[in-house]
Amino acid sequence: MSYTFRQILIPPTKYSIKAPYIMFPQFITVHNTANDAPAVNEISYMHSNNNQVSYHVAVDDKEVIQAIPFNRNAWHCGDGGGSTDPNALKKGNRLSIGIEICYSKSGGACYGVAEENAVQYIAKLLKQYGWGIERVMKHQDWNGKYCPHRILAEDRWNSFLNRIKKAMEPNESEQQTEKDDDTMKFTSTTAKAAVRDYIKQAVDKNLIDKSWLEKFDNGTMTSGDFEGLKIIIAQRSN
Repeated sequence: MSYTFRQILIPPTKYSIKAPYIMFPQFITVHNTANDAPAVNEISYMHSNNNQVSYHVAVDDKEVIQAIPFNRNAWHCGDGGGSTDPNALKKGNRLSIGIEICYSKSGGACYGVAEENAVQYIAKLLKQYGWGIERVMKHQDWNGKYCPHRILAEDRWNSFLNRIKKAMEPNESEQQTEKDDDTMKFTSTTAKAAVRDYIKQAVDKNLIDKSWLEKFDNGTMTSGDFEGLKIIIAQRSN
């Protein structure tokens, strides 16, 4: 990950202008800023003016800055007051998280890194919300505006989405963590108590070391550990 994340949230006194409605987000909308300012400048400008124009996040080549909580709407899709019905046409402003990718006017290396940071951040949000790639929209999808202009002009929207999908795939360390996370699960407290009693009796009889009971109590005993432990206890009980 090549970006740092921070929040510079608008004050609640600005909510009536920039984020007047409670929101339960259902989509992510991608924009290009169409200028060459860094994220902090974009956020600072949004804070300082009283225009009904706003977005949740700005992304540049170094950082991702959140300006509006995701439980508040923002005015970034140009589809008016809109609807909170996911099946309605005009819903971008009321149901989507707006993400601005900086440095799009001139493009170049700074823009390329900013776009990749946006790919990684959007992938993270999708995983956080449990969403699929179908939740990622263009500004154009809501009101027809040619935005995100650089991605559209370079005919890269589909490849942009594919990069997000690729970024959502677990990396090797995450796969190993998932593989290793085979800690014992119980359907009831009674079942858990019965297994603990079984292990404690084996400890009390000096059939196994007390570290096994500690492993059970701190929640790190896996199903494989327990199956092996049962074999050891059975062998030493004879």
